Amino acid sequence: MPTIKIMSFLLMLTISLSCQLTPENPPNPEPEPEPQDSTDTFIRGGDLSYVNEMLDCGAVYFNAEGTQQDPYEIFAEAGMDLVRVRLWHNPDWTDYSDEADVALAIERANAQGMKTLLDFHYSDTWADPGHQDVPAAWLGVVDNLGALGDSVYNYTYRVLKNLHRDGLLPEYVQVGNETNSEILRDPNRNYGSLNWTRQAHLLNRGLAAVRDAASDFDQEIGVMLHVAQPENALWWFDRATQNGITNYDWIAISYYPRWSDYSLQALPDAIETLRTTYNKQVIVVETAYPFTLDNADNASNNLNSEALVTGYPATEEGQLAFLKALEASIKEGGGEGLVYWEPGWISTTCRTLWGQGSHWDNATLFNHSRKANLGMQFYSGE
Repeated sequence: MPTIKIMSFLLMLTISLSCQLTPENPPNPEPEPEPQDSTDTFIRGGDLSYVNEMLDCGAVYFNAEGTQQDPYEIFAEAGMDLVRVRLWHNPDWTDYSDEADVALAIERANAQGMKTLLDFHYSDTWADPGHQDVPAAWLGVVDNLGALGDSVYNYTYRVLKNLHRDGLLPEYVQVGNETNSEILRDPNRNYGSLNWTRQAHLLNRGLAAVRDAASDFDQEIGVMLHVAQPENALWWFDRATQNGITNYDWIAISYYPRWSDYSLQALPDAIETLRTTYNKQVIVVETAYPFTLDNADNASNNLNSEALVTGYPATEEGQLAFLKALEASIKEGGGEGLVYWEPGWISTTCRTLWGQGSHWDNATLFNHSRKANLGMQFYSGE
């Protein structure tokens, strides 16, 4: 190629490259950063076991704007993603928290896009650390461990089978409620120390029923065991593990500051210990806080001034601040959810075992005018 043509070619090549390497066209540009996954997987739920009964009693609920609305819709639109419902075996003293009522609650929750947690109490009435009465139908086999275990398995499986038939199988199942003490006890007998051989057999039969149902119906079900208060969970799950109770996914605890030795500041250590020691997910499935100390009816309030935590007054602002602080404590320990107990148990003409009205009207997420209060904002996650 003649020299003049070579020089002309090189000049054109230089101009071309300089145009390509302008700030608008830098060499080897950095790739665009991948969008970050900002999905908040923390579970924010509520136990709505009383809501169907409240509706039947004529209760009306209002959203934060003051418009009357279905309570399931109010909770869903506020951001609630999990509804917990309790199940009693054959509660002849009430028409609620039986299988039909549970199915209705799950149907209503699912219609609003919320997942559900089914809480087996394995009793005809309230099961808690001080009360674990065997269903009347099983009293005849209370001392026959094999037969009683079969009753637990068959009942648990049958309930889940019926829910599956109706398209209502829950995403989570709780085997027992606050099982700090020995479950399925004869109410006419005094029990001494917890018999772990018996406890392990009965709980494992319930756990096996849930696992079999999940397999047979081809749906993943998160299985929980539930103990009241973190200080009790620490020793309880240690003994449970020693006795072969391991076939579960979640450690569920109740946390009410009034009845716990653990402060909000100490709670993360307990949660982290439970999570790392047993390699399980941890969730608080019961808590509550009063937005007022006033009473809306003649039923005494279970959460009175003794339930208050320093820095969190009995106001709507204090209730919301407490829930946010509790969520932060749970997250700090690696926990994955918080379920508020009975945020819809407002005052009505209905009666409980103890009288007319609600013992929780000052700790719901509705004010005494039945309008969603500031505490409802907890579900937004903001």
